[in-house]
Amino acid sequence: MKASTRNQFTGTVSEVRIGAVNAEVHIRLQGGETIVAAITKESIESLAIKEGIKVIALVKASQIVIVTDFGGYKFSARNQLKGTVNHVKLGTVNAEVDIVLSGGEQIAVTVTNNSVETLGLHEGQAATAIFKAGAVILAVAN
Repeated sequence: MKASTRNQFTGTVSEVRIGAVNAEVHIRLQGGETIVAAITKESIESLAIKEGIKVIALVKASQIVIVTDFGGYKFSARNQLKGTVNHVKLGTVNAEVDIVLSGGEQIAVTVTNNSVETLGLHEGQAATAIFKAGAVILAVAN
């Protein structure tokens, strides 16, 4: 698939919870992590999403927050993927940060250069990529 979204995770649907309007889809990645997507009930039906099928979860790099120290706080975002900073590429205003997850997948995050400095981001540093379930778009093969 060709799409502008750098984060394209292939996985298998491990659970589907359908509500009155929306649904929650749990996607098990090849490396063992789970991504949760919140989509409409209509999308569940039109994409024929059910347990066991292969899907691709798309997440824009700008929709992801990097946390290096939770400071005793919990976050409401369902997706919290732990990993290690693999690369930091500074731009004029923003930076691209690549985080390698424990299962081997890589997630690209766009943050400001100021955030890189504030968090002291560097290669080898532990970091968690956090994003809401509503930021995940699912794709299925025809």
